[in-house]
Amino acid sequence: MCISKQDKPVQILSLVVLKKIFKNQKETSLFGKWITFKNIEKLFLKHQEVFEITQLGLSEQQRTIYKLKIGSGKKRILLWSQMHGNESTGTKALFDIFNCFSNCNEQEFKTILKECTLVFIPMLNPDGSQVYTRVNANNIDLNRDAVDRVAKESNLLRNFLEEFDPQFCFNLHDQRTIFGVEGTKNPATISFLAPSEDETRTLTNGRKQTMNVIVAMNSLLQTIIPNFIGRYTDEFYPTATGDNFQKLGYNTILIESGHYPDDYNREASREYTFYSILQGLHHIATAVNFDAYGPYFNIPNNDKIFYDVIHRFSDAKKEVAFQYKDEIKNGKLLSKLQKVDENDLKMKFGHHEIVFESVNN
Repeated sequence: MCISKQDKPVQILSLVVLKKIFKNQKETSLFGKWITFKNIEKLFLKHQEVFEITQLGLSEQQRTIYKLKIGSGKKRILLWSQMHGNESTGTKALFDIFNCFSNCNEQEFKTILKECTLVFIPMLNPDGSQVYTRVNANNIDLNRDAVDRVAKESNLLRNFLEEFDPQFCFNLHDQRTIFGVEGTKNPATISFLAPSEDETRTLTNGRKQTMNVIVAMNSLLQTIIPNFIGRYTDEFYPTATGDNFQKLGYNTILIESGHYPDDYNREASREYTFYSILQGLHHIATAVNFDAYGPYFNIPNNDKIFYDVIHRFSDAKKEVAFQYKDEIKNGKLLSKLQKVDENDLKMKFGHHEIVFESVNN
């Protein structure tokens, strides 16, 4: 362990140990962005002797939604991923973590399981994952269904939330490649958010506690990928899951896994998501209180400064920006560049830029 410099000391996990663990425990059968229920279904068998694995319920199209429980501590933590079917980085990271709890004997994992009771829902929207869409089978965005709760999946999550009564929640998402870290030319590889509970973005005790855990996760990541971590907008969304769970008193940590240079399969961001979650769990397990939150506001904001590709022309003011659009064709995930802007883009950056010395008019 090492101690970071903040207004109160935070225990930071050893990076040497974490890198070794990730290399040995990475679930290599999961790769890329398109992760479906079929990809994970058989993996549950690997963990049935260590985890309590039960059916949370069924999706709109009758696919099983599983939950995995482990630990015996008083601090209850709920983690879920892929409520958007096309956001799978958190799911991959969770299965990496399942391998750790099943195979590792390091003291850090023993401490987490002694102090915490963990429940994981590694794929809340299996119907959306099957066809690589944000929404569920009835075209409902589960992350905007926290109030009406029209979707079966939304009700399953909310009912279990109230039954389990967690002190902290981890809401795992992917964010688009457009986001960078304010004040830098770096993509936002990981972004954090302590969701607001109202339009005034009041700093409630719950938000402060959520920020405290984020401070610990950010402290670790800054030692690995400094200046690649952003802070997602805390604009209040009245129907959003995180905002409503926070409002109900369940401290909800949003992790947005984003782009890292040349990492369109989200394998690097998977690793950093893995580190973030483990640091967050260990901090919750070992912290005496969650009072210190000031450094949260030192995390730079997300900034929409990126395109996937920019064509620049040395003898013309015109510049052309492109973004990748993902779609499933013939059972494969394909990414196709689409033109999205044609203007003066001097204040924007491309993950890849091509400069043309001349242009034919």
